[in-house]
Amino acid sequence: MAVDVVKLELASPQDVSGLEACFRSGRFSADAIVASIGKTEGNGGVNDFSRTLADITFRRALRKNGTRTREQIAAIPMVWSGGCDGVIAPHVTIFARNAGSGPPSQSRLAIGAAISEEILPEDIGRPAMIEKIAEGVRAAMRDAGIGDTREVHYVQTKTPLLTVDSVADAARRDKMVACKVQESSGISNGTSALGVAVGLGEIGMPRADQICRDLDLYSTVASCSSGIEFARAQIVLLGNGAGAGGRYRIGHALMADMLDMDGVYGAIRNAGLELPERPRAEDLQGRLVAMFIKCEPNRNAKLKGRRQVMFNDSDVPYHRHAKAAVGGAVTAAIGDPAVFISVDAMHSGPHGSGPVAAIVDVGP
Repeated sequence: MAVDVVKLELASPQDVSGLEACFRSGRFSADAIVASIGKTEGNGGVNDFSRTLADITFRRALRKNGTRTREQIAAIPMVWSGGCDGVIAPHVTIFARNAGSGPPSQSRLAIGAAISEEILPEDIGRPAMIEKIAEGVRAAMRDAGIGDTREVHYVQTKTPLLTVDSVADAARRDKMVACKVQESSGISNGTSALGVAVGLGEIGMPRADQICRDLDLYSTVASCSSGIEFARAQIVLLGNGAGAGGRYRIGHALMADMLDMDGVYGAIRNAGLELPERPRAEDLQGRLVAMFIKCEPNRNAKLKGRRQVMFNDSDVPYHRHAKAAVGGAVTAAIGDPAVFISVDAMHSGPHGSGPVAAIVDVGP
């Protein structure tokens, strides 16, 4: 089935006006939506309630405008990442399926969605979580109809992190958690990225002592976020499938560091859009539909050989510095501040870099 993609600006976390305009225009129905990935304007932390508010509001809109049950809607991955630092604009990218198809010789965007088994507090940072994510990734590949892992270009997950209550729940069951609450977002992200890598066959199953320690292990396509919204992982897998139909293709590349715009343009080229040797935003001609970036600063506190001080800032967390910096550079490169940028990229690409994925309109 063909995939339609639309990126909608958000006036607030509960703004569904753009989504409902798509319903009214007949672009797609509420029942055709299979996933969404969005940025909200909260702090991106454990107490970022803008993600939960957006999730509740968008699921209510699908219930109001469609025929699916609450249980069916609850099974739709809606990944919300908080934190629009710097110039990043709040937005959401909606993915819908339709009955279109194309010739087998033509490869177009395909999407698969899955919800993992429940991830218990004591699973975070441990092999059990890797195994649950890996199985969910395989299920998403089957849902996408993609048989070749080389055709997978982006896997977005949203996993639970620890809270005081979930740590207490584990203790009541005589279970020990692997990290502190404040560390659990990054640990959950890193463990999930290893699960993506295992599920796609990029690496073998890591040992427990390698999780979030051996940074030579990574996925080239994983973008993993965490929050308090769910106890199961939400998984969105994007790739290209023969005969899928539609107008869109996806490609990816690895950024060498947070300012590697050659990596950004490389992902666009990999998706199928021809660019000059030294591109500018104008060269995209409005054909870049959506971009997703996972990044983090190098822990040696160096960038382009120069010392960085963001790790020493006691007022602003380093990940907010990084998100704002990457957002500014990428906005200049592509001419659009509505770009999905997420930090805490442990095991997502080589350390100090990260994957970037681009969806482009290549025509019918």
